[in-house]
Order: sequence, then structure tokens, then C-alpha cells
Amino acid sequence: MLIEKGNGMTGTVYDNDALQQKAKDHLWMHFSRQSTMETSGVPIITRGKGHHVYDVQGREYFDGLAGLFVVNAGHGRARLAEVAAKQAEQLAFFPIWSYAHPSAIELADRLAGYAPGDLNRVFFSTGGGEAVETAFKLAKYYWKLQGRPTKHKVISRSVAYHGTPQGALAITGIPGMKEMFEPVTPGGFRVPNTNFYRAAEMGAPADDLEAFGLWAANRIEEMILFEGPETVAAVFLEPVQNSGGCFPPPPGYFKRVREICDQYDVLLVSDEVICAFGRLGHMFACDAYGYEPDMITCAKAMTSGYSPIGATIVSEKIYAPFAEGNTSFYHGYTFGGHPVSAAVALENLDIFEEEGLNERVRENSPLFRAELEKLLDLPIVGDVRGDGYFFGIELVKDKETRETFDDDESERLLRGFLSKALFDAGLYCRADDRGDPVIQLAPPLTIGPAEFAEIEQKLRGVLTEASNRL
Repeated sequence: MLIEKGNGMTGTVYDNDALQQKAKDHLWMHFSRQSTMETSGVPIITRGKGHHVYDVQGREYFDGLAGLFVVNAGHGRARLAEVAAKQAEQLAFFPIWSYAHPSAIELADRLAGYAPGDLNRVFFSTGGGEAVETAFKLAKYYWKLQGRPTKHKVISRSVAYHGTPQGALAITGIPGMKEMFEPVTPGGFRVPNTNFYRAAEMGAPADDLEAFGLWAANRIEEMILFEGPETVAAVFLEPVQNSGGCFPPPPGYFKRVREICDQYDVLLVSDEVICAFGRLGHMFACDAYGYEPDMITCAKAMTSGYSPIGATIVSEKIYAPFAEGNTSFYHGYTFGGHPVSAAVALENLDIFEEEGLNERVRENSPLFRAELEKLLDLPIVGDVRGDGYFFGIELVKDKETRETFDDDESERLLRGFLSKALFDAGLYCRADDRGDPVIQLAPPLTIGPAEFAEIEQKLRGVLTEASNRL
């Protein structure tokens, strides 16, 4: 039951016990152990404002993950809600299957204007996994149209996450997320990622970052040659790899990757579902590292989460076979380019420009890094890495040897202590062990130095206690 407050305060009073019971009875949470809901309930978030969210009992938490790398413009933007309501009243829904509507047209034009080079064609979806799925299918179809049907394989990096649809799952490089769904779509192959902290363990240059980057890029060439260039359609790479804990590209890495793709006629897909729209201080993160892909996949922060949308932006080269004749791309989504979502995206991008959010990230990123690097004095903190407003803190068992935690230790550390302790300390972020154990931070782009210090202090308290438990 929902009861409006009668004391002049904004918001709604919720019956926590009733909601918890309904959640136990009916809600299947994503990427979650349902058993935890039976034993300890589920945190229920009811409201957001700026860089804070509030739970059903009114407790305040610093949103250190922007929801899920999404709410880049911050919570509680009334103008975005108003635009959504206005668009819904005017045209709540119409498909872009052989038809169009103004907000989708305007947003496609806007995105093409931001995208580098001749990436001018925008195919809308409703989320990041769908955008990646679209790029995978389009890459295979493109090469068939070129009379090269054997080019159907795709290359991505170890531990990289690219989504959960069957095609995107084939690109995802996390075995533990795939084994229960096998056989997955065939054709996905893995190369090393750019985790310089673990370079020595890969047999890579460990004392020269640029040499390591070239080594990592050349493993892509090695895989293309091993599988045969006539069989490889595309390489999928995030500008900063999310899973595993924010691996930025070493200097020269993407320049070399672009050269390799051009040499062997392989498409380069920049998966920017997380990294686009300000996370690294640019509308599109490929601009941060000076490379031009053949496709960009994006979603999440395009609307700052106020309505779902995704997009695959492609070059004129890839679009050319579809521009004339009877060729069609038989692929689409009912809610792709949804009028409300597209209208919200346009308003959200206006906020980015009016408030200079990209410039803010570029200016403040070194300060954010410096604040987090203070945590390196703790014995449990092995590495701090990332870029923009996107950082990972790798946790280690032994700082001198860089020894990581085994599976049981990681389970006790992350799920048995850290996740709850961080939340109890008022910080919502991610404690993740899809690679080595890390804490990830990707807060709204509206925060600055004072909030960086607040995050560091909250982390310090919890990580100090975690260190004492070792």
C-alpha cells in the first residue's frame, strides 16, 4: 500500500514489509541470487536526487555507480520527466518499421553529428545488449553482401562483457556467464585485455606501458591470422574495458588495432554502451583515444536512464549496400527509437551541452584519480586504474606479490562483507569478481572535488576494516 505523506514532505511513504513480501513472492532480480532475498530481503530504492538515492526507509546513499553507469546527468531532473510526459501526450508510440517520427529523426541527426568521421547512420534499439547484437548481425550480413560469406567470426577481449543476448553473449569474454547457456552462438574468439597490472602474468612487457599496449594489440593480429582473415568479420572493443575493473587502453593501442583491422579487412566496433556520453569526457569515447571505428554501440547514458534506448551507429561504407535496390536489414525491435525515449535523449544531450558535463569530466578526472590513489596506502589496495569518471580499485591478498584471492576468499570478501559494508556506509558502488576482485566507481558527471573526497573517505573506512580481516 502506498500512502502519501501528509506532513508537507515530498515523496511517498511505502510499506516496507509488504513490498519485501511481494518481492520474495514474485520479483526475479537480474544477475542476483534470489536466495538472498529470502534470508535478508532486498534493498528497495524509492527516490533519487542529484548524486544521492534514498531507500524505502528514507536512508541516503551516495550513488557511486550512476545507477548502472547510466544516470550521468544525475537523479531528479524534472525537465527530463516533463519532456517525457509532453512527448507521451503528443505521440506515445509509433514504430520506425518503414515509418518515422520527429524525435527519432532528430536524435539520429544529433548522434551522427557527434560521431567521428562518416559514422552517419543510426539504427535504434532499446538497450546496450541489443545494440551489440545489431552490430554483430550487421557485420556478418555486410560481408555476405560483399561476396565474402565466410567472414563471420568476431574477436573480443578476455573478461570483457558485451551483453546477454545470444549473439552478444558469444562476444562476451566471461566463461562463467556463458557455460550455463551453451551452446552459444558460434564464432566468438578471445584475446588478452589491457590489464597492465597483470602484464607479467600474461607474459607481456610489464615495465613499459606503450610496449604492453602494442603487445596486446598484436595479439588481435595473431588471432586474425590464426583463424584466417577470410573468416573474421569484426573486432569488438570497449574504449575502457568495464568487466575486470576498468582497463584503459595504453598509448598507441587503438592506433595499432585500427591498422590491423584495415590490413585484414576486419570491421572495428567500439562498444561504448558504458563509455559514451561523458563517462570519459566526450560524447563518444573513441574521440578520447583518437580512433575512428566502423561502428559504435551505445545506450545507457544517452537518456541518463530516464527512458530506455540504445543505438548502433555505422559508417557510410557499411550502410552503402542498403542504400539502393531491394536489400533490407531484416532486424529490429518494437520499441527501438521509441518517441518518448528519443525526446528524452535530445533533452538530456541539451543538458550535457548547457552544463559542459564533458568538459567537467576532463577537467576533474585527474583530481578524482588522485583522491582514489590515496587508498594505495592500504594493504588490500593493489591498483587504481581507469579514466574520466570511471575507475576500478583492484583488491589483493598480498600487495608485494600481487597475489589475488581464491574463489572462496573472494566470495567471503565481496559478498560476505564488502557489498553490504559499503552500502551500510552510505556508498552504492560495485564490488565485482568477474576477473580479480575490484570495486568500481562511475558516479554522475555532476560531482566534483568535494564529492571525490567523500567517496574516498567512505571507501577508506570500509577497506580499512576489510584489511583488518585479512
